[in-house]
Amino acid sequence: MPTGRGLHAQVLDTLGQRIVDGLLAPGSVLRPEHVADEFGVSRSVVREALRVLQSLGLVEPRQRVGTQVLGIGSWELLAPTVIRWRGASPSYFVQQRELLELRLGVEPVAATLAAGTPGAAPVLDAASDMLDACVREDSRAYLEADVRFHRALLEASGNAVFAHFAGTVEALLRTRTSESRDTITRWTRDAAARHEAVGRALLAGDGAAASAAAAELVRVTRDEFIAEAPSA
Repeated sequence: MPTGRGLHAQVLDTLGQRIVDGLLAPGSVLRPEHVADEFGVSRSVVREALRVLQSLGLVEPRQRVGTQVLGIGSWELLAPTVIRWRGASPSYFVQQRELLELRLGVEPVAATLAAGTPGAAPVLDAASDMLDACVREDSRAYLEADVRFHRALLEASGNAVFAHFAGTVEALLRTRTSESRDTITRWTRDAAARHEAVGRALLAGDGAAASAAAAELVRVTRDEFIAEAPSA
């Protein structure tokens, strides 16, 4: 059985996933003694987990009520932990669409700023690794190169806020490993080529071309998710 931090992580992940999945509806009250009994842990472990959930906007202590579950309007939707929970929930496709739409407003601007900078080379290197992963049919290597590509692009912008957003993008990309649709989770040569187009424009110092290529890259991915989303 897990101990220490392992117990804390187990309680945190289970409660967080239940809230995001809707199994614990907004307005529900979490009572530490009941949670402690369910998981067989101490009240201090439960309190620590609840503090983290509160920091993520999922719960809020209410005087004379208890710890109350909050709705999605209060959640820290850009936090990697919340992204991971939503990625394992029925809102997987909704989250992908929402954050891809946000990325459409960020990554083309980052590409404009990164063009011709020393940070352009790592972006193209990561794209080249994606193409190599396609040849080897190595989906894991493709994902890792994809993560490096987007992190390098955002960091090369020189904008500290964009660089911070890289953690959000990485968390979003990593949720795809649980999705079975090959067009989304596995390597594709066309997708790798779109990444390479961004890298080449950056290295050439062509900000307009880099921005257009980055917009096309994210737009195509967004459209794939919209097409693959299950009907309501």
